[in-house]
Amino acid sequence: MTIYAIGDIHGHLGKLQLAHALIAADRRETGAAEAPVIHLGDLVDRGPDSCGVIQHLMDGMARGENWIVLKGNHDRMFAGFMADPAYQDSVLRAELAWLHPALGGRNTLASYGVSSAPFEEPEAVHAEALARVPAEHLDFIETLPLWHEMGEAVFVHAGIRPGVPMVDQVEDDLVWIRDPFLMESADHGALIVHGHTAIDQATHYGNRLNIDSSAAFGGPLSAVAIEGREAWLLTADGRLPLPPVA
Repeated sequence: MTIYAIGDIHGHLGKLQLAHALIAADRRETGAAEAPVIHLGDLVDRGPDSCGVIQHLMDGMARGENWIVLKGNHDRMFAGFMADPAYQDSVLRAELAWLHPALGGRNTLASYGVSSAPFEEPEAVHAEALARVPAEHLDFIETLPLWHEMGEAVFVHAGIRPGVPMVDQVEDDLVWIRDPFLMESADHGALIVHGHTAIDQATHYGNRLNIDSSAAFGGPLSAVAIEGREAWLLTADGRLPLPPVA
């Protein structure tokens, strides 16, 4: 069984469309026409067109594309701010509210045409955002699943708490964890396919596969094919094997 996965998008609609095109080409080459595509979250923030990314995914799923979209920490922050301008993510330091330039929330709102209110006035920004962000976009974000299990892999935005069954994992870990997950070398029972921690290129670590190749910071958006616990990076020249690193 072939499963496709796409890493952290961060508002880059053009990169997402290219990733979907690479998957379409691989489907034609391999005959995996019905294989699902799992998007690992962080649809929004930092890039120029978060609005376009969400609409693209909604449109594709509405027309019957076999796409699964997971929730990332940036998606959670977007929904949290839209519900309450005083929202503060429980994992972030107090000075890093979603509108802080380091997090990219301003870019997301700009893609919806939110620009007139000073960002130092979150209540005013919130009022304008409510008038411009479609309710169906917020409904889409708020109802995204946190993880998906298929074949020999578990797909999740950030990772898992080692040693904890999936049914007992908590949302803070699934969308935010780095250590101890990144430091764990033991097998998790399934290959954990994740993003969240930006690296230079998609890398298979044996027990996990990180496909956040820094699209938010100028890197490519990785699309991979997974069969069992083996993985391939999709490129314009076809599949590139991703063997586990030593």
